Amino acid sequence: MRNPRPFRRPAPRRSQAGMTLIEIIIVIVLIGGVLAVVGSQVFSNKDKANHRLAGIQIDKVAASIEQYNSDVGEYPRTLDDLISDPQLNGWLGPYGSAKDLKDPFNNQLQYSVPGQDGDFDLISYGKDKQPGGSSVDADIRYGQQ
Repeated sequence: MRNPRPFRRPAPRRSQAGMTLIEIIIVIVLIGGVLAVVGSQVFSNKDKANHRLAGIQIDKVAASIEQYNSDVGEYPRTLDDLISDPQLNGWLGPYGSAKDLKDPFNNQLQYSVPGQDGDFDLISYGKDKQPGGSSVDADIRYGQQ
């Protein structure tokens, strides 16, 4: 009786069946380099977005200050007067919440009445929390965005 399947020799195995340690290290270093470049861009864009958001937030708080002035007849002495009743006639607040009084960098907004150029000044010092600066460290002032 004859076997219908002919006998075949197994194919010889290669001497290298996987990756060497050097190849694995090179791949890991390349992936790390790509992640470093992408990560720096993501964090840079986050700071720029927070800077723009601070300008929008200042406009919102300024609108609350103007509403307070419309209701009470004077500007608030401090920003806390927007969220807690200062015991003045006409107060219809609260005009915001405590989180509204901090910028996206978690800094307290700076408020003074009377202002240097208008009825009041409302300022965020930016990411560096210091007056002045440039880019995301620049001050954001109400009426000057």
